[in-house]
Amino acid sequence: MPVANGSASPKISVVVPVFKVQGYLRACLDSILSQSFGDFEIVAVDDCSPDACGRILDEYAAQDSRVIPVHFEENKGIGKARDAGALQSRGEYILFLDSDDTLAEGALQAIADRLQATDDPDILLLNHVRTYWNNRVQASAAGEMLAAAGTDVFTALERPEYLNMFAVVWNRAYRRAFYVDEHNFTFTDGIYEDALMVYKTMLTAERIAATDHVCVEYRQRRQGNSMRTPGRKHFGIFQQYARLFEFLDERPHLEPVRALLFERMASHFLFTLAREDRIVPKDRAEFFKLSAAQYKRLKPRGFVVPEGSQGIRFQLLDRGSYTAYAAVTYATSTRRDVIQRARKAKTKLGKTAYNRLYRLHLRRPVDENLAVYAAYWNRGVACNPAAIYHKAKELAPNVHGVWVVKRDAVDTVPAGVDYVVANSPRYWEVMARAKYLINNVNFPNDFVKRPEQVHLQTHHGTPLKQMGIDQQRFPAAAKNMSFGKMLERADKWDLSLTSNQHSTEIWERVYPCAFEAVEYGYPRNDVYFRATAEDVLRIRGELGIEEGKTAVLYCPTVRDYQKGYVPRIDLERFCRELGPDYVVLVRTHYFYGADPELEALQERGLIKDVSRYPVVEDLCLAADALITDYSSIMFDYACLDRPIVTYADDWEVYSRARGVYFDVLSGQPGETPGATATSEDELIEVFRSGAWNSGRAAELRAAFRERFVQFDDGHAAERVVRRLFLGQEPSPAVVPLDERTPAPSPAALKARIVRQRTGESENERGLIQA
Repeated sequence: MPVANGSASPKISVVVPVFKVQGYLRACLDSILSQSFGDFEIVAVDDCSPDACGRILDEYAAQDSRVIPVHFEENKGIGKARDAGALQSRGEYILFLDSDDTLAEGALQAIADRLQATDDPDILLLNHVRTYWNNRVQASAAGEMLAAAGTDVFTALERPEYLNMFAVVWNRAYRRAFYVDEHNFTFTDGIYEDALMVYKTMLTAERIAATDHVCVEYRQRRQGNSMRTPGRKHFGIFQQYARLFEFLDERPHLEPVRALLFERMASHFLFTLAREDRIVPKDRAEFFKLSAAQYKRLKPRGFVVPEGSQGIRFQLLDRGSYTAYAAVTYATSTRRDVIQRARKAKTKLGKTAYNRLYRLHLRRPVDENLAVYAAYWNRGVACNPAAIYHKAKELAPNVHGVWVVKRDAVDTVPAGVDYVVANSPRYWEVMARAKYLINNVNFPNDFVKRPEQVHLQTHHGTPLKQMGIDQQRFPAAAKNMSFGKMLERADKWDLSLTSNQHSTEIWERVYPCAFEAVEYGYPRNDVYFRATAEDVLRIRGELGIEEGKTAVLYCPTVRDYQKGYVPRIDLERFCRELGPDYVVLVRTHYFYGADPELEALQERGLIKDVSRYPVVEDLCLAADALITDYSSIMFDYACLDRPIVTYADDWEVYSRARGVYFDVLSGQPGETPGATATSEDELIEVFRSGAWNSGRAAELRAAFRERFVQFDDGHAAERVVRRLFLGQEPSPAVVPLDERTPAPSPAALKARIVRQRTGESENERGLIQA
């Protein structure tokens, strides 16, 4: 069995139940493993999670023996996962931590110190903060009360006010002997199991202590938390509190806290009833009726209702009058709605005729055979949406595709492709009526997502630089972005397409919305596995790349901290140093316009400026090697299994200004795709020395491909079309990486041509001799 920090019995066992949190799990585990106090173990219980959680746990366990994964073969619920973790634990204390939360810095040391100062109590109460997606941090209401306890040790009957703490098991540490051996506490089925466990353990413990050190960072997930998903499961709260009062009935000495716990129960019922993300409107009357029945059945003699509006609601429960309760609640919400409508009235007055037309179309039925496509803010037919469009014409010809383009991009639309100009009358019609909406960025804020519509977000790259709500930490990059509006746009996604597990995890966390991740690969990368030798030679010929020359594609990305395109290489010198056997293709980011310096270099025959070349995939197929910095093109080019050189002369500035998820210069397998350079001289030496195409570069590229070329295999578009348009199981299955055959490299073709010509010469000599 793994040993925690060299000890068979660590001080603390952190029990982590895990289910559908792949976007948050690494942060949770990292927050524990990075603690300064090291005498702990992590017992992480995979509750048969359908996502990548199990693989992530095994990955961490392989790297650190303190991580002990437990895998359930069927989903049993968070209570059973916690029970299994507690039984598996070997620590003196058990700390339950939910897998989407994190430990605060210094938490375990603070816990260990307070346990020592209070002579190992049965329960140690912990402080916490709530963290929100917008980086707001809210202190807990119990902070002052926890501080007031100092190093005192007490029981719940002696200090009943501590029963008012937030009733969750993760804001307290339990002495394992007390929890497992002496009382064998186990969770009941269903949600709201925390409350029952908290009160039973608090009322059983003979020695309770507290610390006001913030130990847990409680993540307030915007969406995705089971507690914030409406449904009948929330009716389980009644059974949990019924069990609590049965527990009290069996212990007459606990009578002094019955009224306090009754008030906590009634408040919890009312809180749950008021939440639209828990009780749906059609169930509210029934929920109120059951709340009132349990209120009247369990109300202690002489109970005094609290003061204020809460006391009024208690009285309405006692009367069992849902009509009166609804009237009180409606009056409050009406005042709030009037204020909100007044704020929006001014903007509503400014709506155009097109918006009125849009609202008319929204009343018409959705066209089940209409799909709208857009890419790069309506720049034209491109990227993943384009690959899906073409595959849909083949496999789902009944679905008519219409592209949204800007007026100045109309000339780029290929012949035979139907399109609408953004904000034109027909644009509003197709946006209102299309069953399917496919985009690699977001549609505008004024797009209304109808329930019948299906929105596929294809994205347009694998995230190296920080994205979504993570950009809040980098205001220079965010450029006054409204993150609230951004998330409202992402709320309209139904499906989020990814090409690797890294992307799946990042998108889930940085866009905390309710979409489903579909791990089918990037359709735009299908061409890298379908292109032939003839395709490669044809594209090179169209680009004017002379036979036998090594083509290097240079693709730097945009810099948020700079305005306009700023060359990072002296291209004239670079081309001169590489020599006549090389040709350099330069492609600037599409955010930039034409660059006169690049045009001048091209006119002199030093480079080929391919910035306006319409199909970037063709450029990749034509290139022997790629030079880039932080551009996501590196992940796509890795499909071809050709050399990638990372040239990052401004790494320190870029990583601080924009933020990154991993270090492309680290030289670590899975992070660095090949040779690296941080100066122009180093870059030249990379090519002069042959390091760009060395064995070491190939090893790094193989690890990079294993991590990031995960689902790209040439069949991504087909999987998307079968799922989205045909309602079929996505097929074919992803081809294993070592069985995929990317398009042949120019170097391989050159060798083949040499062999063919050599063979022809030998044959000719044989004929002459004959």
